[in-house]
Amino acid sequence: MKYLALDYGTRRVGVAVSDPDGMMAFPRRTLKREVREAFFAELLALIDEERPDAIVLGYPLHTDGSECLTTRQVRNFAASLKRRMNLPIYYMNEVLSSADAESRLAAAGLNARAIKDVVDQEAAALILESFLSQPESLRKEA
Repeated sequence: MKYLALDYGTRRVGVAVSDPDGMMAFPRRTLKREVREAFFAELLALIDEERPDAIVLGYPLHTDGSECLTTRQVRNFAASLKRRMNLPIYYMNEVLSSADAESRLAAAGLNARAIKDVVDQEAAALILESFLSQPESLRKEA
């Protein structure tokens, strides 16, 4: 199965995709959330282009497992996405994914400006890697 992962943010959404067999994750792009309908049109066009079998949505929690403000925003985003397409959506805990992505990119030699440009899609790839390594029985559908 091919998956498309999203690292939700209020300003930007990182996108990553898996290979057709669902074994590896690749950063794809970062979408800006400036105008709601334009953002959803761009996202749905990308989903149509990539043709995933399911969507994986980063699910933000505090390190102790409790919910935060963004958790509710992600649930609302998932509901909006479900109204616009018919693919299954899965949640994947994304604790520290952005921090890990920044560390990886810095270790790869990127400067701060370059990191800012791709950190969201790298975080989406980390979320997708975690999801792909998780047993199917533990995957949580939105």
